[in-house]
Amino acid sequence: MIFFSNFINTSAIENKIEFKVNNEIITSIDIIKELNYLAALNPKILELDKDKIFEISKNSAIKEKIKKIEILKFTKKIEIENKYLSFLIKDSYMKIDLKSEDEFLKHLSKYNLELNEFKKKITIEALWNQIIISKFKSKINIEKEKIKDEIIKSNDKILSFDLSEIIFKIIKNQILDKKFKDIKNDIKSHGFENAATMHSISETANLGGKLGWVNENSINKKLKKEIKNLNINEFTNPIVIPGGFLIIKLNKKKELEKKINLDEEIKKQIVIKTNQQLNQFSNMYYNKIKKDIKIEKL
Repeated sequence: MIFFSNFINTSAIENKIEFKVNNEIITSIDIIKELNYLAALNPKILELDKDKIFEISKNSAIKEKIKKIEILKFTKKIEIENKYLSFLIKDSYMKIDLKSEDEFLKHLSKYNLELNEFKKKITIEALWNQIIISKFKSKINIEKEKIKDEIIKSNDKILSFDLSEIIFKIIKNQILDKKFKDIKNDIKSHGFENAATMHSISETANLGGKLGWVNENSINKKLKKEIKNLNINEFTNPIVIPGGFLIIKLNKKKELEKKINLDEEIKKQIVIKTNQQLNQFSNMYYNKIKKDIKIEKL
């Protein structure tokens, strides 16, 4: 596999089968398209050496195939409603600070990525998320009254944090201190975004771990304390969470005036906390089904 230091044109690459995931194949073109997709969301991935880029792109393509295999157990077609798809496209380009679909199309073209290819990928993610919601919604634990009390008791000023994350797990025979040391070395050498792409099992890995702005009301007390002890651009030690460990980086912070609609803020916090729990269930479910998947290098 040859990876250019910039963006890759798939027409210049010989297409051959690289991996087989059950009965699904992954070709060299598939891996290059995956790289272009990842680079469009997090351009800093292109700063890594070609072996790391290949490994990340390969693993991401395999993960998508495993999700697709599971999705096809529940539906015959990989498709969602156009209205929902349009919402997801807008949400995607806003996360990378673009303001319109036209801007987004120009951005994708820089990475030799067509909108239809992008749509296929976010459709798979959307259908995967629907499976997770249907399987685990009864296990979601949201304390609405507690959320309400925390909002009411908060000070006149509310802190908001711009955060990034790395969620990782310890594989058999690994040692936490050694794994954390490896992650810290990659953060030092390649930056937090690339370390997240390399190590994180969270859905935010494709965005370099970017969570964006999160109000302090959305964060549990333990994590809030850890974040408040950070200076800008610092990150926490590993924090135990269901299914693994969490590292949080503080990118920026600001104070917001406490002029909020209580009902709207409660709804917002419920959505955030629900998504946090669903992300944990998603990781656990993926790890479970992956054990029954046969992955072959061809």
